[in-house]
Amino acid sequence: MKPGGQEGGDGYFLGGIALLIAGLYFFMDSVHVTAGQYGAFSRVIGGGRNGLETTSMGVVFLPFLIGIGVLFYDSSRQWGWWLAGGGLLMLVIEMVSRIQFRMDMKTSSFLLIFCLIAAGAGLVTRGLLLNRKKDESDESEEGK
Repeated sequence: MKPGGQEGGDGYFLGGIALLIAGLYFFMDSVHVTAGQYGAFSRVIGGGRNGLETTSMGVVFLPFLIGIGVLFYDSSRQWGWWLAGGGLLMLVIEMVSRIQFRMDMKTSSFLLIFCLIAAGAGLVTRGLLLNRKKDESDESEEGK
């Protein structure tokens, strides 16, 4: 193929991109994302099933809420900014650490998806290397 009227690996590159996108789409389509019961901080505070038995982990919000309260009272207090920022960071870590991924697919589908991804990555690499070799040979011919 000569897309754009030039020799090289453009056809391999475009075909590889298509295979790579298809494989990644099917992979992402088969992954289910759910939220777990405990996150990083709630597991420590609750200690699993043997610690605090709460249905709400509102204690994770306390540093953030106290920091916001301090900032509304007097925004020039440095420790209020640190408390609000640390509390917000703690909330984000808690939310992200609760995420769980689950895949429901047959082995044949799993292998097909990863073959698509591997073939696409191989073709993209081949196309890029062919274009690099073509560019190097063009530069060496111009130098003569």
